[in-house]
Amino acid sequence: MLDQPPLKNIIEGALLAAGGPLTLDSLLGLFGTEEAAPSREALQVALATLEEDYRDRGIELAQVAGGYRIQVRKECAPWIARLWDEKPPRYSRALLETLALIAYRQPITRGEIEEIRGVAVSTNIVKTLLEREWVRVVGHRDVPGRPSLYATTRKFLDYFGLKSLNELPTLAELREPEFLGDDLPLEDPVAPPQPDLAHPDSLPPQPSPPASLT
Repeated sequence: MLDQPPLKNIIEGALLAAGGPLTLDSLLGLFGTEEAAPSREALQVALATLEEDYRDRGIELAQVAGGYRIQVRKECAPWIARLWDEKPPRYSRALLETLALIAYRQPITRGEIEEIRGVAVSTNIVKTLLEREWVRVVGHRDVPGRPSLYATTRKFLDYFGLKSLNELPTLAELREPEFLGDDLPLEDPVAPPQPDLAHPDSLPPQPSPPASLT
């Protein structure tokens, strides 16, 4: 039987190979019945050690809703992004405002979003959010027509680097200019879903909800 490497090394290898966040239960599942499985406390100590090891490096250990993952630090992202010729998708203001309303008013119907925004929500926007798995249908409003109720998903939290909805910025923070950026195309067509290669460090700018949210 091969000698077991240090727990920290096993966790690091698993996080690099997984391609997505891993929970403590997933990490515990790496150990067979014939092996001495570590305790949850030991896993947390190893994760904390990894976090410290990465403190002055180009990568970091992050905890999001889906668990733990290794990702590129934000300050390094502009250079790392040049590895890919294809630019990450950029989303219209209409899509970002729709996503913001779902995040802050969930569960919410398409009609309620349209009432707040004052304009129709295109089918393409809803389709994109569903295909990205940022939102899902969680039920139906008990009114004529039984419209679908939309809410955000764990993938939404993971993509934006959040542990829970409690970490969403306040509405006042969302109105700050840095949440939009100068290069956000306001009327560009919605880009098709693409693989999430860069984690939250290359995210599109955060949405700015309409004033009627207050």
